[in-house]
Amino acid sequence: MARAAIGTRPAVALTVATDDGEIADHARSAGCDAVMTDSAIGTGSGRALAAALAQAEPPRLVVNLQGDSPFQPEGALAAVIGALEQGAQVATPVIALDWTALDALRDHKTRSPFSGTSCVRGPDGRAYWFSKAIIPAIRDEELLRAAGPISPIWRHVGLYGYALDALRRFEASAPTDLERLEGLEQLRLIELGIPIDTVAVPSPLFDSSGIDTEADIARVERLIAAHGDPTPPL
Repeated sequence: MARAAIGTRPAVALTVATDDGEIADHARSAGCDAVMTDSAIGTGSGRALAAALAQAEPPRLVVNLQGDSPFQPEGALAAVIGALEQGAQVATPVIALDWTALDALRDHKTRSPFSGTSCVRGPDGRAYWFSKAIIPAIRDEELLRAAGPISPIWRHVGLYGYALDALRRFEASAPTDLERLEGLEQLRLIELGIPIDTVAVPSPLFDSSGIDTEADIARVERLIAAHGDPTPPL
């Protein structure tokens, strides 16, 4: 969690928020603070808010790195914090997929359709929508492939940054029908009229597309065994 800026550098406190005692004990054994949160909290964003409010001085900014997206592109955390410091209410990273990466995501979704999230965003980076489907649909794809190596699809990375007030508004509101259908909590923010700024970041060494199923766990374990842990220092 990033707290209020001191000079040009934010003071940072790192906390693991969980409702699982085993996870909390593991975090503390590794030297990290851990906060036990109510198991009734339905989202990672709500859990991040609970951890923030448990601090002696609640932070002005909160960054939520979700446990199902541990492999972050280099610079993603700094980009999210930078967007918040520049006034964004909510910020999250996205990756522009080249055609090979898009083909791989399509193939992956034939086996794990709810693994991996796409984002439709405007020219200013403002998110219009997120989906477990690959959006937008691509008309005349062959022509676009011939025109250049980058597809029009942006893949969302599971890292969120919030101004504390935006996070409070999120948790004070009930889940929406569309949020439930997609299983994407950020849709609640969009439906509340809270803008989400997306920041473009490079692809990581390898891409897990989120860890949402047993098949995803097995895939990531194979990748780590072959290539080592690609997570850059945060």
